[in-house]
Amino acid sequence: MVYSENEILQYIEENDLKFVKLTFCDLSGKLKNISILSSELAQVFENGIRISPNKIFGFNVAGGKDLFLFPDLQTMTILPWRPQQGRVMRMFCYIRYADGSDFEGDGRCFLKNAMKAAISKGYCFRFSTSCEFTLFKKDSMGFPTKVPHDLASYCDIAPDDKGENIRRDVCLALEEMGIHPISSRHESGHGQHEIDFNASTALKAADTFLSFKSAVKSIAETHDVHASFMPKPIPNDYGNGMSISLNIFSQKDLLEENKYAENAVLKNAAAGIMKYIREFTLFTNSTVNSYERLGSFFAPIEIVWAKEEGSQLIRMDDENSVFPVELRSADCVCNPYFEFGLMIYASLCGIEENLQLPEENAVCGKLPTTLKEACECANNSKFVKKYIPDNILKTLIAKNENEWQKYSDSNDKQTFEEHKYFCSL
Repeated sequence: MVYSENEILQYIEENDLKFVKLTFCDLSGKLKNISILSSELAQVFENGIRISPNKIFGFNVAGGKDLFLFPDLQTMTILPWRPQQGRVMRMFCYIRYADGSDFEGDGRCFLKNAMKAAISKGYCFRFSTSCEFTLFKKDSMGFPTKVPHDLASYCDIAPDDKGENIRRDVCLALEEMGIHPISSRHESGHGQHEIDFNASTALKAADTFLSFKSAVKSIAETHDVHASFMPKPIPNDYGNGMSISLNIFSQKDLLEENKYAENAVLKNAAAGIMKYIREFTLFTNSTVNSYERLGSFFAPIEIVWAKEEGSQLIRMDDENSVFPVELRSADCVCNPYFEFGLMIYASLCGIEENLQLPEENAVCGKLPTTLKEACECANNSKFVKKYIPDNILKTLIAKNENEWQKYSDSNDKQTFEEHKYFCSL
């Protein structure tokens, strides 16, 4: 639904809304927000609200200039897990300089530009995600433990599946927010769960992903358990990944329901992703711990595609364009705006260059096996440097190289990962 500023202000007045969360994420994808009284929203619509860039990872590239949040009206939603008295509205924001120009570290702007680039070439992309997380028990003091919430396995039911009601509450909350999950289930790992989402525009899919993570974290707390998106929270068990599916519509066919682009276009797009995936793996797998997951328990490490389910990087049906291209290497610790944007650009390169898929199950290389290698691949990539602003890429690489060095210098690497990621991801 399309909202105007006046309609939102009227909705606030009629529904006794007291607070508005103006939400954005830093360069690494961590959600941030400023809360304002609803009475201040009209002023924010006009002038934005200032944030301190030097206190947010990646925003120091603004060079001391002020940055301002401007709400995206179409992302307006109520947070259903917050108190009903003094209800809370949330809107995602664009980030701009004082002169109104876009901040180069704003992932939403980056993704929107990628979508515009696709449209200018006659294509419209649709994205969907399947996201995994793990639930853990808390101790008597309320601190998270490494004990899984249950010992159930794939598609088990209650009472073995002790997270059934948590998933239910997450799905109901998301539905209240206008987000409609397709399905949810217990996954293969102990305490592990998955929720799948319908396809939408790339921008809406990225917003949905961040809303989903926030809902899972918040609702798990109400059930007195800890939800972790850490890619490999339990060393000898399944890791938490995110499968990203994309499909492509030809602009000329958008008015025809369920009309997809030609299958050859999808093949070209998949070939483009396969060609450049090593170079932007830093954006799909952004922590030291991410590389503990890849290559184990069916998480892909080789660059290969196949029709059948397995450990392939890309799963697709090369004979039927109704089925999307599914990238299986990513995890939920990412900035989805940059990630989806790079997938669009890689797909467009594949289409423009008429790249051909290799034979099914033919291995075309391997993903980076460490965060250090992923940094090197990104730093040496003409593709990444073409689309990611130089100061943003340097900031991201410096942060991750520093993280890798600290990990390498640690005497107990597992403890380092637990302290760094377990509670924060």
